[in-house]
Amino acid sequence: MISKKSENSKIFIYFVKTGEIEQVDKICKSDEEWKNILSNKQFEVSRKKGTELAFTGKYHDYHKDGIYRCVCCGTDLFDSKTKFDSGTGWPSFWDVVAEENIIKKMDHSLLMLRTEILCARCNAHLGHVFKDGPDPTGLRYCMNSASLSFIPRKEI
Repeated sequence: MISKKSENSKIFIYFVKTGEIEQVDKICKSDEEWKNILSNKQFEVSRKKGTELAFTGKYHDYHKDGIYRCVCCGTDLFDSKTKFDSGTGWPSFWDVVAEENIIKKMDHSLLMLRTEILCARCNAHLGHVFKDGPDPTGLRYCMNSASLSFIPRKEI
């Protein structure tokens, strides 16, 4: 199946490696294309807005130095220097690499109002952000490990 592209398929994304914002193509693929790239769990969470069970994701208790990227398209999302133990069972960060790299969207599911976080380049569901995090931002980006991949800083 051919990938769908919108007319405005260019966006700006920040790259940790260069420290610059660059114009890139927005990534639009069919479910079939995503299923060929992702594991079942990654597809369910990132493309269908699922949630992994608390304390089951590979990054909830992960402490290496590096960058967390979108599992679908590789966009830089979070720096391990902003990761903290929220006690929730999901990887939590107090800030994003760059606001350009995410989309914040109101989520009315589960009979509550939350702010969903999506990858700006491919619209992957990453998790939610809450206003109960530590200083300096007071935010807790509560992410699903299944939506993330990790790159050690020395490999960036």
